[in-house]
Amino acid sequence: MTAFADPAFFHQLLGKAVSAHATDIHLKVGQPPGARIRGDMVYFKTDRIAADDTEAIARHIVRNPKVRDALDTLQEYDTSYEVPDVGRFRVNLYRQRSSLAAVMRYIPTTVPNVYDLGLPGVARELAEKPNGLVLVTGAAGHGKSTSIAAMIGHLNTTKPLHIVTIEDPIEYVHTDQQSSISQREVGLDTGGFAQALRAALRQDPDVIFVGEIRDDETMEVALKAAETGHLVMSTLHTPDATRTVTRMLALMKGDAVENRTRIASALQGIIAQRLLPRSDGQGVILATEILVATLLVRDAIRRPENNPPLKALMEKGVHPYGMRTLQMHLDQLLEHGFLSDEAVREALGQT
Repeated sequence: MTAFADPAFFHQLLGKAVSAHATDIHLKVGQPPGARIRGDMVYFKTDRIAADDTEAIARHIVRNPKVRDALDTLQEYDTSYEVPDVGRFRVNLYRQRSSLAAVMRYIPTTVPNVYDLGLPGVARELAEKPNGLVLVTGAAGHGKSTSIAAMIGHLNTTKPLHIVTIEDPIEYVHTDQQSSISQREVGLDTGGFAQALRAALRQDPDVIFVGEIRDDETMEVALKAAETGHLVMSTLHTPDATRTVTRMLALMKGDAVENRTRIASALQGIIAQRLLPRSDGQGVILATEILVATLLVRDAIRRPENNPPLKALMEKGVHPYGMRTLQMHLDQLLEHGFLSDEAVREALGQT
């Protein structure tokens, strides 16, 4: 019998990885368990993982009985996993070379603070908007969900609200404080983002967090929720504010002029972010681009042919709106010694 059949053995391995400050744990047949530590992959000095090991790991992780009963045909699956006294993990199970593998991202049990993450003050201001659409964008693994968790955490400690989250899977677990927070996991509590979003409108929400806008249906329902007096927060896999607006338009059906008008009216702001290696080697630092939907920004989205580009408006909107381009923030981080020239060039695609 594989040692991984014993959950205590599996949990001990995860605990050691977390103690070593791993962000992700990799479990794949043919290599020892691996962990990403300070950006590099390192491997446990132990036996290589076998197919029986990853199947045993999957049986620990998967809670949905239908999925567990069909592991032989599983190709990819997202879920979460919690280990007492160790923490929570966002898990992606996937099949490679006909065997199961897993990548487990560590999620601290404490909801992060907006300031500790390095988010600008405007992030708190956007979270406090009474309605509209707030987007946090960036590539996978660059902390979008963590930033939104911090914004929800800020509301939880300061506002008497009902906040509904729709996640795939649930990452940070929020404990009710000033707010009541209902957290729903796709696949366990609901069938999908669009379905849960429609239902959320009947759950008396003040704020709705949709883990990701993936398709035209979710985009449409999210916009309708924002247009009918709710604050909707979500994420997109887009690198900057300009391409976020372009992506939103691409997801929408119907008349392009009307779609631009709807986005211009509903959007409150965009935070586009990247996690970059610190120059001192001590982990990563957050770099952000900020777009706030001022009257000029709304008009530029509505009628781009008659207005300056969004990048120019961000460059001019530092005071009093807190806007900035990614280039502006990278220059600041470089000036203060937090980033190297190489990291800045790489972030700007100049290497």
